[in-house]
Amino acid sequence: MKRYIMAAIFCAGIVVGITCGAGTMLWLGTRISAAQKNSSKVILENEKVRVKEAIFVPGDKKPGMHTHEYPHVGVAIDGGTLKFNYPDGKTETLELKAGGAGYREANVTHEAVNMGSKSIRVIEVEIK
Repeated sequence: MKRYIMAAIFCAGIVVGITCGAGTMLWLGTRISAAQKNSSKVILENEKVRVKEAIFVPGDKKPGMHTHEYPHVGVAIDGGTLKFNYPDGKTETLELKAGGAGYREANVTHEAVNMGSKSIRVIEVEIK
């Protein structure tokens, strides 16, 4: 009987441990993904160009408007679908293919929203 009680307590402990562990992992997973935001970092700058790496993460549905000070070329490293929201209410959805490039004039203001399930990475070369 003692063995049976010890085995039951052991099994109950395993079940509780797995349940609590899984619950904690799920909770942390939603907290981490909810905290991810689009990012942009300068990787090279001189008097002629500014080169930035922009990462658009899925789930950042309201990243906010930003303005590009200079004309620039964007090269998609990791492609996907971006929806651009403009201050006048217009929208534009683009399918970025890995290795594809695009050009934008200076002083463009927009908000870029990743419509897919994977991060999109773009190298932007701003021409000063």
